[in-house]
Amino acid sequence: MVEIKLFLTDVDGVLTDGSMYYTESGDEFKKFNTRDGMAFELLRKNGIKTGIITSENTQIVARRAAKIKADYLYQGHRDGGKLSAAIEICNTESISMHQVAYIGDDLNCIALLKEVGHAACPADAAYQVKAIPGIIILNRKGGDGCVREFVERILDKQ
Repeated sequence: MVEIKLFLTDVDGVLTDGSMYYTESGDEFKKFNTRDGMAFELLRKNGIKTGIITSENTQIVARRAAKIKADYLYQGHRDGGKLSAAIEICNTESISMHQVAYIGDDLNCIALLKEVGHAACPADAAYQVKAIPGIIILNRKGGDGCVREFVERILDKQ
C-alpha cells in the first residue's frame, strides 16, 4: 500500500447523511457526525493533510471545516472540478494522486474517485460509485461515521 499523504472527502452524503433541512425562514441545517470530526484529528496526529471538496458553497461547511481544522477547503466544485481541485492540492503538497485517499458518494465524485490511490464510498452511495473497480464500500452510511471507518482502515495499514 502506498503511504497516504492526503485525505479528501465530499460533504453531502459522506460527512452528512445527504439530507438538507430548512426552516420556515429559510435557514439551512446539516447534521455532522462527531466521530468523523475525530477522524480528522487522528489524521493530523499521523501527519496526513486533510481537505474537503464539495459542490455546495455554504457557511455551514466553512464552519465545519474550520472546526475540524481541515487543511484545505474547496467549495462550489462540481464534476471535473473536484478532480482539478485535488490535482491543485497535490501540486501544492508535491505529492501524487496515488498518495491520496478520497471518499465520495455520488456521480459528481466519480472522476476523482477513479484517479486517487485509495477510493472509498459510504454503504449508501450511488450504485455507479459502488461499481468503480477497486473502490472500498464501507459498512457505515453517509453521516453515520463512514469517514471515521475509512480513516481507521487507512491508519491500520500505514
